[in-house]
Amino acid sequence: MVWYDPLLQRHMLFSGMEEAERRETLAFFNAQERHYEKGAYLNRISFPLACFGLVLRGTIQVFMDDIQGDQMLMASVGPGETFAESICYLEIDAPVYIRAATDADVLWLNPAALKAQPFSPFAAGLNRRFTAMLARRTLSMNDRIQILSKNTLRGKLMAFFSQYAQKEGASFTVPFDRQHMAIYLGTDRSALSRELSRMRREGIIEYEKNHFSILRPLPE
Repeated sequence: MVWYDPLLQRHMLFSGMEEAERRETLAFFNAQERHYEKGAYLNRISFPLACFGLVLRGTIQVFMDDIQGDQMLMASVGPGETFAESICYLEIDAPVYIRAATDADVLWLNPAALKAQPFSPFAAGLNRRFTAMLARRTLSMNDRIQILSKNTLRGKLMAFFSQYAQKEGASFTVPFDRQHMAIYLGTDRSALSRELSRMRREGIIEYEKNHFSILRPLPE
């Protein structure tokens, strides 16, 4: 059994499978493990990606530039999470650049076999799992839209914290340092630090680095 097998069992693409099925799935997707040093880029922007990635260790960040050339952090991806699924499946030029935020190990998975016809029963099952994974990614992007649609930084922070609190409870750790949290929220680091300090003084939150606790109910 490969060392990351327990991690695979928690991912929806592999969950509920016996070890033999997981190995067959890895072969189906022509899985290849790669190591990246902190700061390394995993792709070339505007070039197609043949594979999507599943993070085994470390943190991977996905960026995009807006029309003014400002950097936007689209996602921070940790162990057991995937990235670039839609881009590689649609075989479009990647509009994003992907970077290792820490030393990281990535399992690259090629979905090309999902397009083979006719499907075997095994491939049909994997196709359903992959489709569900894309649907979950769409929901995640909707969460981001809800945050960015707020008119004020306070509003964005309230939406951001509410999403984490709904999933993890009143105390949680976010996968961002202050700089990347500011980029994710569409602001600058100084403004973010000031607003967080105000929210702490008002007794709304408490925090230590990237760990936050909600001290009283957040407004709807």
